[in-house]
Amino acid sequence: MSIDDEELEDFMPATELEWSDTAIARMKNVPFFVRKSVVRGIEQYAKDKGASIIDDDVVSRARQEREGSAIEESRKKKATGTESQSKEPEKPIQRQFVNFSFYKLDPSFRRLPKERKEAAKKEFLEVVEEYDANSDMIVLSYTMVGIRADADIMFWRISRELESFQKMTTRLYQTDLGSFLVPSYSYLSQTKRSMYQDMFNPEHEEDRTHIIPGKAKYLFIYPFVKTREWYLLTQFTRQGIMDEHIYVGNKYPSVKLNTSYSFGIDDQEFVVAFETDYPEDFVDLVMDLRETQGSLYVERDTPIFTCVATSLEDAISSLGI
Repeated sequence: MSIDDEELEDFMPATELEWSDTAIARMKNVPFFVRKSVVRGIEQYAKDKGASIIDDDVVSRARQEREGSAIEESRKKKATGTESQSKEPEKPIQRQFVNFSFYKLDPSFRRLPKERKEAAKKEFLEVVEEYDANSDMIVLSYTMVGIRADADIMFWRISRELESFQKMTTRLYQTDLGSFLVPSYSYLSQTKRSMYQDMFNPEHEEDRTHIIPGKAKYLFIYPFVKTREWYLLTQFTRQGIMDEHIYVGNKYPSVKLNTSYSFGIDDQEFVVAFETDYPEDFVDLVMDLRETQGSLYVERDTPIFTCVATSLEDAISSLGI
């Protein structure tokens, strides 16, 4: 559910303590995209100081803390104490490996005899269908023929085992058609929980650990790298900037975001994949995101791939064979 700008001006996050009218009025002067973080920090400050009511004086003293650093330190100490008293350890989250593999067909394949092309197509389809039928892997096919010059088809693969991608790719290269497919791009990533809280859609955090793809006609993919300056900001500041970013994203419910993480396992830091039936909504979303503060910390977000979902057989047929 989207929230209009007028509602945001009066938006006050849920509070645990009692707030005076003057304190609430001061919070409404705080930019909405950092308001929740500021309120959270002030309440923690009040708890640490034993204050049961947050008035103008408490707000003034709390805001003197440098970007909430003292507040964050206190919160972390309390969190550590709570965790040590827990009787049952948290269950580890089972992550998924994610791979986007792009291929370009060698044009010489189209000049082969029709019988050989048909046999090669059948052989290739059987290999992909074998892996797609395997419960350990999800394989979705997309075509980019007529959209990009450097890639014709793409496979979006999701698996618990990294080696599954290698085994499948080796089998594909061993086919007749596979010997004519040139890999043009490949991005590897993994799912994990976001370090930022979504104040508009709290359930989205859990979605990040388990991707269920393939529900829309179009898929827009790009690798993403943030600047070093971004990581030098405090978590408190980054959460505030991300609140604005998340708010803009929630204005476009027709666009589903799948974020996966590549730190240490590939050249990019993230791979973002947007699913939608309405490309115009994605265009507007990206334009709106350009105007957010977070865009100042983007180092690279290209190349961008526009992919059209299709059946495996239709994807291969789109190659002109």
